[in-house]
Amino acid sequence: MHFQDFLHKHAETQLCEHYTVAGATCRLCTNCEQLLETARTCFLPTEGVSGRTDFSLRFWVDDADSKQPPWPKPYVRGLDHLVFASFDSGSSMVVDLLTCRVIGRVSAGIAVDTKYWRTVIFPMLLTIVSASVGIAEVHCACVSKDQDGILLAGPSRSGKSTLALALSQMGCGFLSDDRAFCSLENGDVFVWGLPTRLKLRQEAAVWFQGLRNEKAVDVRMGEPALWLDPEDLPGLKRVRRCQPRSLVFLERQETPQFCWSRMSSLEALTRLNRDLMAESPNAVSKRSGTIARLIELPCWLLQYCGEPHNIAQNILQHLAKI
Repeated sequence: MHFQDFLHKHAETQLCEHYTVAGATCRLCTNCEQLLETARTCFLPTEGVSGRTDFSLRFWVDDADSKQPPWPKPYVRGLDHLVFASFDSGSSMVVDLLTCRVIGRVSAGIAVDTKYWRTVIFPMLLTIVSASVGIAEVHCACVSKDQDGILLAGPSRSGKSTLALALSQMGCGFLSDDRAFCSLENGDVFVWGLPTRLKLRQEAAVWFQGLRNEKAVDVRMGEPALWLDPEDLPGLKRVRRCQPRSLVFLERQETPQFCWSRMSSLEALTRLNRDLMAESPNAVSKRSGTIARLIELPCWLLQYCGEPHNIAQNILQHLAKI
């Protein structure tokens, strides 16, 4: 770094690799090998990249900054096409949505916190840039049965996470429990997940024997929750991507039932749009093709109440008939 370069404009980030991130090509440059190792656990490697990438990340790690966890709550603010994100007093990033570039300085402590990058920083950055590169982040859980993806859509408390876990314990691959990233590849839509944690309401542990001794480890929005690493749950297999075949909208009821009915594409679009992130007109236009392809899938409305594994079994039985 040049002498008196107090803005770190000439910071060296000579370590570079390319990855496939939710169907997009990403270039990551840094001066920290640990960051590259973390990225390899989150994204798929891409070989032989030529030409322009979809978005780029450039992070300079300040080895002189020795801050340690716990980290404060991330702070994010946007103005027009610029987004500022701060993770501690020495770690902040700026995202330019017009050029799809992310630049930032991070402390040495955050740089080596692999779990924090996997569960907080990388998912947050992908949420910020996704629509600008044509990726649609939808409020859905997703599992995969014999390579066929099942998207479970619905508002908070509709049971997405609980049913995703129940389906995974019945042989489905687990992709996500709350947010999924959808992108187009040769005209087909694919769903991608990141290695984030699984969130369950504390009372959901009643249905899962292995979780009955778990305690709420975090409280957000005034509600106790269990935050779990899916890889640590016996028998659960995580998948990185799948091709969705069905889109199921969940509506929890007060009395035990299982009511399965077809939903129109127009109604599916209306419901998905309720939970899409607010974006610029340009970004909305880029992700609209992905959403349009998504609602061409068979769409279903499930009004239900009951033991999660029984509901999951009924879901698989109904989808097997399609």
